Amino acid sequence: MTAPAVSAGPHDPGIRLHVETPLAAGATVAPTAEQSHYLKNVMRTAPGDSVRLFNGRDGEWLARVESLGRKGAALAVTAQTRHQQPEPDLWLCFAPVKKARIDFVAQKASELGVSALQPVLTRHTQVARVNEARMRANAIEAAEQCARLTVPAVLPPRKLEDLIGDWPAHRHILLLDETQTGIPIVETLRRRGDAGGRPWAVFVGPEGGYAPEELDLLRRFPNVTPVGLGGRLLRADTAAIAALACWQAVLGDWTAPRTDEPD
Repeated sequence: MTAPAVSAGPHDPGIRLHVETPLAAGATVAPTAEQSHYLKNVMRTAPGDSVRLFNGRDGEWLARVESLGRKGAALAVTAQTRHQQPEPDLWLCFAPVKKARIDFVAQKASELGVSALQPVLTRHTQVARVNEARMRANAIEAAEQCARLTVPAVLPPRKLEDLIGDWPAHRHILLLDETQTGIPIVETLRRRGDAGGRPWAVFVGPEGGYAPEELDLLRRFPNVTPVGLGGRLLRADTAAIAALACWQAVLGDWTAPRTDEPD
């Protein structure tokens, strides 16, 4: 039986932590050393204070700080505040950019509800190595702060040809075409309104753009829709966030009222 969700109350602290352990009433959660440090030294919590926990599977739960010391902390799970809800299946496939900007992409894409972050190595990609652990840390922090119930998967970097070579046929691709020959993005998405519940991926090229042969490869691929983002030349990280916002506004969960309020 699913536990009823209850309001955490307007005066409870807005601290949210992502944890890996199962969540249920009566469970005890041991936060990581980093999370314990955050609770004790950054947020100045004390035994008896409340935090919210989520793991991407069991919804969001209220927990009480039972202990908080040098050797760690213990959190007692008390009541569910939100049930787990389905989220859009939207990947962001992007050419890696420099460190500060890839942090930005990971954070903002997580806030915008992507389900997976897929770095893609192209002919003009200027960053060959990706710190996956750093990307995941940024994604987790963003998910904690924006109140989403999941954390996007961070997938290992792949060459564009390899990624397309075993691409799942059911997943649509929204290709950001920097040649400005694509149909305006909102017009295109409105035409595909019947596909809002299907898996999608937004493809964003590198700072130097896709090589001609890469664009040809992508345009010939089934379920690819090339789109334009207007007459201004956008940086790769800006284009990624703009496209995700357009997708969410037309086909994503921005079109529906919230359904995760407490019962």
